[in-house]
Amino acid sequence: MELRQIIEELKRERARMDDAIKALEQVGSTTRGGSARQSGLKRKRRLTPEGRKRLSDMMKKRWAERKRKAKAA
Repeated sequence: MELRQIIEELKRERARMDDAIKALEQVGSTTRGGSARQSGLKRKRRLTPEGRKRLSDMMKKRWAERKRKAKAA
């Protein structure tokens, strides 16, 4: 094989690799990773069990106070 042919084949292979890398980067940007913001996706916020318990306790306290005020009025 001539040197020029080898160089041309390597350039074609490099172009295929570049295309494959671009395709993988596009797929990777739509996953749940840190790049989700870049692709325009919104990440859901999830409460931890401790946060859910704290929120539940706060709401129970709030509704109890409202109930007491309604009875007093």
